[in-house]
Amino acid sequence: MPRLNFSRQILPILAVIAIIVSIVIVLRTQPDRALAQPVRTPPVANGRPVVAGAGVVEPASELIEIGAEVPGVVDRVFVAAGDTVGAGAPLFSVDSRDARAAVREAEARVARLRSQVAAARTSLSVARRQYALYAQAGDPRAVSRQEVITRQGAVEDTAAQAAVASAQLREAEAQLQTARVTLARHLVRAPKAATVLQVRTREGQFAPAGRQGNGDQDPLVTMGVIDPLHVRIDIDENEIERVALGQAASISPRGAAARRVQVAFVRAEPLIVPKRSLTNASTERVDIRVLQLIYALPRGRRDYFVGQQVDAFVPAKAAR
Repeated sequence: MPRLNFSRQILPILAVIAIIVSIVIVLRTQPDRALAQPVRTPPVANGRPVVAGAGVVEPASELIEIGAEVPGVVDRVFVAAGDTVGAGAPLFSVDSRDARAAVREAEARVARLRSQVAAARTSLSVARRQYALYAQAGDPRAVSRQEVITRQGAVEDTAAQAAVASAQLREAEAQLQTARVTLARHLVRAPKAATVLQVRTREGQFAPAGRQGNGDQDPLVTMGVIDPLHVRIDIDENEIERVALGQAASISPRGAAARRVQVAFVRAEPLIVPKRSLTNASTERVDIRVLQLIYALPRGRRDYFVGQQVDAFVPAKAAR
């Protein structure tokens, strides 16, 4: 019996067997990629179907984010978080020494120009009386025609000077008003009666001016009307048709599902917006858009806080 050659006969056979075993192992360890529709059980609350959504507690007025109208160093803060202030109450002030100096300068210029206007009007009155005396002389031998013309020209020249002085006074008064407005902008006041929710500035800090709360600048003071509190609930766009608008809903704070509270329907926002409140569920789409529903908590609720996340259950339409 002839001997088998290892390199020419046995080794190729072993290689083929190894390839076949590898293929079998790879095929058996592949995950199941068959597509299957997940089973969804509609949520039910109090025995009736509901649409679940995520919500955030917010003031009834929404957040009022306030910044400095002019840049500068904050020299005084009048409020603290939790204070309730009325409309027009001072919140904080920015160093206004330059603005006060500009007001005093403008006031001095107005006072000077008012004196000039008074002097010009006096000169005009004298010129008019002198011209009247020359014009009323009937005898041409007593007053020459040239003298009358000179006096008439003096009246017109003085009237023009008085008009210029009056115009300069009006300009100075406008500049004074502008300086006073600029000075008033250094004191930031509350736009409406509300509760101070957060203060992000301190005395001695530099307050930049600019748009607030949109990524450019953090608001220096955040306010809102917190009685009642509102809840902004996001409803996924594929669930909008199931929502029974206008009916009361129920919410529960995150981590306390048993503490349910009935909330009253306020309105539905007319604009569909991209979803921002993500739950990090594996089936959640980040490109979905949502309908925002606004509900009101009962007045006097102190166990909910602005910015708190809640689980919401909105009544669904009856099945047809």
